[in-house]
Amino acid sequence: MKDLLRKLTPVFLLDYYRKSKKQKRINQLQVDKLKGDIFSKDDLLKAFKEIGIESGDTVLVHSSLSKIGYIENGAKDAVEAILEAVGASGNVLMPNSPNAQFQLEYIKQLDFFDVANSPSKLGAISEYFRKLPDAIRSAHPTEPVSCIGPDAAYFVKNHFGNLTPYNENSPFYKVAEKGGKILYLGVTFDNAGTSLHCIEDAVVDFKFPVYYSEEFVAHVKFVDGTINKMKTLVHNPEQSKKRKCDGLIPLLEEKGVLIKVKIGNADSLLVDAKGMMDTLLFEYKSNGVTMYTPKGS
Repeated sequence: MKDLLRKLTPVFLLDYYRKSKKQKRINQLQVDKLKGDIFSKDDLLKAFKEIGIESGDTVLVHSSLSKIGYIENGAKDAVEAILEAVGASGNVLMPNSPNAQFQLEYIKQLDFFDVANSPSKLGAISEYFRKLPDAIRSAHPTEPVSCIGPDAAYFVKNHFGNLTPYNENSPFYKVAEKGGKILYLGVTFDNAGTSLHCIEDAVVDFKFPVYYSEEFVAHVKFVDGTINKMKTLVHNPEQSKKRKCDGLIPLLEEKGVLIKVKIGNADSLLVDAKGMMDTLLFEYKSNGVTMYTPKGS
């Protein structure tokens, strides 16, 4: 029912609804602050450790700062806590796409993607992380990812030049390949299901037309100032509207590769990246499970 209503509701009304929800959260944060309901970096660090994030882990983080509650130093505390949780031997990755709309609309108006300066449209935590001096950002124009850690270069290199940003050269795929974890901090698959696209790319002749028929040429400005061009596909917006990503959560929870956790006030998810990929590839081949048909076909 929720998906049907979303499809039938005009875009301007959806935008108004989202802005109203955001303002309501902002107002609630001020109430929390006045009441003294404040989370510190140490509170978040303790919570990350309690849910199973350990020293040496590789963690891909999707996030919503406002869902956590009022944090003493905002995004800074959240980022420092997750970095301390994995320690010097661990890796933290955060997607930071400069696009918050359908990829087709974005790519049609894109002049160039600036690796060093194009801001993230995926929230305050991802933008703070992107700007840290130790963060290395991948160079794919539609789905860039930044990483801090000893293996940062491995995760972000070779993202540039790929026809899709989710294949075996992508940071998303490599997190699974390396046995990493995905933390959905105050978000769910419905608004942060990027890693699910790795399954679509891993299947030859995937049964749904997830990509738009036209290839686009995008210009990418690298940190050294050079500009190179590459071809890229983007998602087919008509197929994207049919996603039911959260419908996969019960299956992954049942298979033991996803747990529901709490960070501050935020209902969150912690996922075994390889376990999720292996499970969904098996379920696709065996039962037709996808983000469009989460109960199979």
